[in-house]
Amino acid sequence: MKRTLILGFIGMMGLMGEVWGQKITYDTDTTCGCDIYYIDGIQTTREGNLYGFKRSDGRVIVPNIFRYVDQFSNGYCRVWVDDPDYPTQPNQDPPLLAGLIDSTGRQVVPCLYDAVGLPSSNRIAVVKDNLTGYTDLSGDIVIPIQYYNASHFVQNRAAVGLIIDSFFTFYTFIDTLGRQLFPPVFQNAHPFTDGFAPVRRYDRWGIIDTLGNEIITIQHENLTIPDHYTLFAGDSLGMALYALPHGNNQTKNNQLTPPYYFPATAVSENRIGVYRDGKQGFLNLQGDEIIPCIYDEIGLFSQGRAFVREGDSCGIIDTLGNIILPLQYQNRTPKGMKYVYYDSLALVEQNGRLGFVDLQGNLAIPFYFQEAYNFSEGLAAVRKDGFWGYVDTHGDIFLPFIFDIASPFRYGRADVYFQGRYHAIDRKGRCVKNCNGIISFR
Repeated sequence: MKRTLILGFIGMMGLMGEVWGQKITYDTDTTCGCDIYYIDGIQTTREGNLYGFKRSDGRVIVPNIFRYVDQFSNGYCRVWVDDPDYPTQPNQDPPLLAGLIDSTGRQVVPCLYDAVGLPSSNRIAVVKDNLTGYTDLSGDIVIPIQYYNASHFVQNRAAVGLIIDSFFTFYTFIDTLGRQLFPPVFQNAHPFTDGFAPVRRYDRWGIIDTLGNEIITIQHENLTIPDHYTLFAGDSLGMALYALPHGNNQTKNNQLTPPYYFPATAVSENRIGVYRDGKQGFLNLQGDEIIPCIYDEIGLFSQGRAFVREGDSCGIIDTLGNIILPLQYQNRTPKGMKYVYYDSLALVEQNGRLGFVDLQGNLAIPFYFQEAYNFSEGLAAVRKDGFWGYVDTHGDIFLPFIFDIASPFRYGRADVYFQGRYHAIDRKGRCVKNCNGIISFR
């Protein structure tokens, strides 16, 4: 029977970890033509249906004893084993029990739980029978398993739900010793961000600080998560931009705009994408409509540039709203996210062909291509006359147009199909997987 592993989450923010800021490197096993990749020098190993880990020098960190494993993140990794005490029928898999190991192979949290989180504020969230508690870095329970919908710790505080009776759950915040910081009076709560947390009382939202003071009054139907010390609050008719106290700005309920905006994009390069009256534009962090709401669609800023669209015509603006690329281009062909800068070049389309423009909007690589991806690691996969190849940022051909399919480079590897057969190539164009005598495609 096929088993699907679902990495569950806990409460509002969950227990899932991300591999951010870690060094990922590749090697090739010449005996099988297989790619091997290492996260901070640690490789996942497999024997049959069991997994373990070893270092790049061959030292075993932990043997192949786990049914499933996650990736290492900041020195820790979640692992799963079969529940040995669960009676199973033929062709039926037992439930999984989760635990946590560190980069030495030490079992930080034993595999006893339905789910386990990654350490935060020296606490690790664990779930058993739909309730959450916390262990310390030795795996000992230090906050009892008693909460419904609990978050990880942020700034030494976690949002937790207390089951009052069979109908009601109320939320509060606890510290790393499990002490309640405020009375459980909220119907929902999110973890703190930069000292502020969204909370809901009945059907209204607001923001509190770490002392429980209402920084944004709990009276709004809709509320966004704080971002760059700003958020939107309002109702279905419109939302206002608010500034949260920080630095020299200690004003509470600091409403920056009238309540007639809706957020359109996340904050990027100190610009906030918004809707107003069906059109989109940008505010600055002070609430000024620095780029008027005149566009049908906008994108995030990247390298001081953002995509905009009016009707079927696309272009690029800078952070002051100046037109960098006139709105006379299209966005119809597949592949690639156009008008976003990677390696200081943006993919653009004209009359069904694709090319690249520089930061000044000048055509850097002409409209030669039927399909193309954005630049990645200094190269772009592009298709011409039915075949794929790679060009560099000068527009010079790096790999010829010989591939049936090609993908962008990621961590020094790209996937290609050549004459109907799959291969992997490295950043120098050398074949590193399924090569069959092919040394290089250059």
